[in-house]
Amino acid sequence: MSNLGNRAISRRIVLGGIGGAAGALLVPATGAHAADRATNDDTRHLIELRREIHRHPEVSGQEVRTSALVAEQLRAAGLAVTTGVGGHGVVGVLTGGRPGRTVAYRADMDAVPPDEQIEGGPEAAHVCGHDLHTTIGVGVALTLARRRDRLAGTLVFVFQPGEESLAGAGAMLDDGVFDRVRPEEIHALHCGPFPVGTFATTAGFGLPGQDHGTVTLTGPDAAAAATALAGDITALGTVGRPATSGDLEHLVAELLRPGTALSRFVFMQAQPAGASVRFSYRCWPQDRHAEVREAVRRLAFSYGAAAVTFPADPFPAMVTPQREGRALHRYLRRTIGETRTLPTYAAIPYSGEDFALFLNRMPGTFTYLGVRRPGAGIKTSYPHFGAFDPDERAIGHSVRVMSSWLTHRTHP
Repeated sequence: MSNLGNRAISRRIVLGGIGGAAGALLVPATGAHAADRATNDDTRHLIELRREIHRHPEVSGQEVRTSALVAEQLRAAGLAVTTGVGGHGVVGVLTGGRPGRTVAYRADMDAVPPDEQIEGGPEAAHVCGHDLHTTIGVGVALTLARRRDRLAGTLVFVFQPGEESLAGAGAMLDDGVFDRVRPEEIHALHCGPFPVGTFATTAGFGLPGQDHGTVTLTGPDAAAAATALAGDITALGTVGRPATSGDLEHLVAELLRPGTALSRFVFMQAQPAGASVRFSYRCWPQDRHAEVREAVRRLAFSYGAAAVTFPADPFPAMVTPQREGRALHRYLRRTIGETRTLPTYAAIPYSGEDFALFLNRMPGTFTYLGVRRPGAGIKTSYPHFGAFDPDERAIGHSVRVMSSWLTHRTHP
C-alpha cells in the first residue's frame, strides 16, 4: 500500500482457530491428530519464511531475493511457475483435479524505502506488511496444493513487485501476466490497524487514486505569490494528515462508521518551489478529480498564473466492486463470525494501491487483515510507521480464511 507518509509532497504465526466451513476445510474430523501436526509444521515454516523475507527487505524493482524464494516454494509444491513477469514478478498456477472457475490471488513483495517511512529509519524496511502478504500467498498456495485432487478449477497466484512505486501491477499486465491463464476474478489482502483475527471488507470502497501538477507564476513577486497560492491550494483539502496516535485511532473508527468525513474527501498537499507550486492530492470518490483540477486552475489564474500543468491522467482509485465485496462479507460472517468481520464505509485518504489496475481488468476483492496485537499502540499496526510490528498470528488466520474463500470461489 503506497502511502503519502508525513512529507509535504510524496509520491507517494501461530495459526488461529477458525470455526465453521473455513476450519472444516483444513482440519477434517478424521485424522485430527495428523492435521494438528501438519498445522504446527506449517506454523513454524511460515514463521521462518516471513522472518527470512523481513530480514532482507528489497524496494520496488529490486525484489530479486524475495522472488527467488517465492518461486522455490511454489515449485516445491508442484505449481507451474513463471518468473520475471513485469520485472521480478512471480506467477504460480495451481490446477485442481475437478472442473471449475479460474481465480487469481495477488500478494505484493516490495519493502518501503526510507523516504516513504513515517518516523522510520535510514534503511528500507518491511513496514507495510508485504512480508506478511508474500508469506500468506505462499501459505495459501501450499495449503491448496496439498488438496489439489479435491480442488475445483484453477488458481493463479500473482506475486507482484513494485507496489510501493505504483509500477508493478501495470508492468505485470503489460508483460501479459494473464495472457495464458485468464482469471475471472482476483483477490488480495493488506495488513491494517484492526485487531488480530479480524478482517475488514471494503465493498464499494477501497483506496483513492492520486493526481498531481504544477502551477507556474511569473513576475517580480512570483515567489511570494507562490507561497500564498500554495496555502490556498492546500486549503482545498477537507481532511488533514493524522498527527498523533489519537488521530489515527479516530481515523480507524471513522472507517467503520457510515457517513463520516472520510466517505467524501480531498486530501491536498501543496508546496512552493521558487516561482512555482507543486501539488499532489487524493480524493474520494474518484470522479471528483475533474472538480478538484478545475478548483486548482481557478485559484492559480486568480494569482495570474502563466500555466497549470497536469502531466498525466490521475492514477486510478482502487474500488472493490459491491457484488464481490458483499459476497466476501457474507461468507466471512458465516465462517468466522460477525465479530471478526468488519465492514468499512470509507476510504483512507493517505494511501493508494496499484491493485486498482487489476480490479479495472476484472472483479475481485481487497480486504484489510487485522494485525494489531492486544494492548499495542496503533502505530505498531499502521502501515508505513517505523514502529510497525504486526502480530504474526494474523498469517495463520488469513491462510485459513483465504484458502477457504478461494476454494469457494473456484467452484463452478
